[in-house]
Amino acid sequence: MKIRIYVEGGGDTQRLRAACRRGFREFFRKAGFEGKLPQVIASGSRSKAFEDFCTAWRLLQEKKNLDMALLLVDSEGPVAEDDGPWEHLRKNPGDQWQAPAGVTDEVCHLMVQCMEAWFLADRNALKSYFGQGFNEGALPKRPEVEKIAKEDVLKGLKEATRHVKTRGRYDKGDHSFEILAVIDPHRVRAVAPYCDRLLDTLDDLT
Repeated sequence: MKIRIYVEGGGDTQRLRAACRRGFREFFRKAGFEGKLPQVIASGSRSKAFEDFCTAWRLLQEKKNLDMALLLVDSEGPVAEDDGPWEHLRKNPGDQWQAPAGVTDEVCHLMVQCMEAWFLADRNALKSYFGQGFNEGALPKRPEVEKIAKEDVLKGLKEATRHVKTRGRYDKGDHSFEILAVIDPHRVRAVAPYCDRLLDTLDDLT
């Protein structure tokens, strides 16, 4: 089975989209999917990722083949305990997406509340990546990273890297996908249930 994951990320430049693909591929490789890596499609904006996924889903249904398409986007906020991912995206004021006909929650995945929350699960990797001047104490202290508000995650990363000279202050375009490639997926899934759900789904499909 060929698995394609339509990911929010990469912006509008080929350089960033290539970095996005590399970062996710390395993350999945270290998670145990060496030799059976999904194809990562860096769609850029979240709305474009949804659009690309919907197109792929429709084509897969028409062809009735065994390939699979998954969607992976930030939740942008907390996810209600009783809501599945599609319901969350339908209710989210910035999205209000209607899931394609016949689609299931199995193919919809969220980075809660943003991809950067995963970074907080592996602080040793952050310290190693940023090096001298990195202030771990400025990061949010809560161990359940998915319960940290997006704005607090980003503010913490900015503050923790305020005095880093070599790589400079955290910048999504310059740093995010390089960090994604060096963090330990096993540390992330241990404290981020939605990441664990994504990796479990990939394991079931492969």
